[in-house]
Amino acid sequence: MSGSSSNAEQLLRHLEWTVLRRLDGLLQGDYRTLLRGAGMDLADLREYQHHDDVRHIDWNVTARLSQPHVRVFTEDREMSAWFLLDLSPSMDFGSGEQRKRQVSAGFVAVLARMLTRHGNRVGAMLYGSGVDTVIPARGGRQHVLQLLHTLQTRPEAAEADVSGPTRLHELLESAANLVRRRSTIFVLSDFISETGWERPLGLLARRHEVVAVRLLDPLELQLPDLGLIPIRDAETGEQLLVDTHDAGFRKRFARIAAQREADLRQSLVRAGVDALELSTDGDLVDALMRFTELRKRRSRLSGGGSAGKLPTHLQQAA
Repeated sequence: MSGSSSNAEQLLRHLEWTVLRRLDGLLQGDYRTLLRGAGMDLADLREYQHHDDVRHIDWNVTARLSQPHVRVFTEDREMSAWFLLDLSPSMDFGSGEQRKRQVSAGFVAVLARMLTRHGNRVGAMLYGSGVDTVIPARGGRQHVLQLLHTLQTRPEAAEADVSGPTRLHELLESAANLVRRRSTIFVLSDFISETGWERPLGLLARRHEVVAVRLLDPLELQLPDLGLIPIRDAETGEQLLVDTHDAGFRKRFARIAAQREADLRQSLVRAGVDALELSTDGDLVDALMRFTELRKRRSRLSGGGSAGKLPTHLQQAA
């Protein structure tokens, strides 16, 4: 086994013994809220009933017939999940022990192994300065190792001479063209990008179950008092010298960051996707459990409907 392959094996084995074992104990096989809606194909349309999930209403048919109709899905024996990975320069940032890119890889490893060990398939699309790598959806532990190996051996954006602004819409549009069968799609990005990604994300969510996995670092939200420090924009390469000792500057920075956070969250809501936030100083299991509880609450508020039924491929995980 080569050194890089050995590194992928070591990382996966470590995550299996730490993160996956903890998730198994906490979720107790109930993956339906974490991966809601996956492995389902559209089978029919029928009139809305009071117990139905409002998320399954087909608004085009409802408007045409002047009567609420819902989409009826059939369970599929296996599902496919796709990881859309933003690996642009800003994803190489991290103010502590981990960079956003490392946290992203850990999430992919855990979710990919969770799915493939129950017979499901995972694929990935990688974006640097464009969509440059596509890993077809396959199953099995060996495939997860291949995916991790690809992520681990990929050079950082600076080493690969990747520069310029991120165009996240290119990744989303490429996924819409490539992934034709209904799947669960995880979009892993810090969403530091040119505008214009909101519409393709919303269009993708109409066909697939989409989860926005947003990577962030505490230093992007609030600056500590570190005196005079150089700051480099990872996307453009521009460098500035800022005085973090200035309390007024730190407050303005925090205010702008808070507004950017609010705008981003609102954009994700408008796109109709659930969001999971992963911080470079956070715990992956804690973040996944918070996300699971959020989906449980939403399922209860929506009245249950088909969301309360455990699909075939997830019954295997229970």
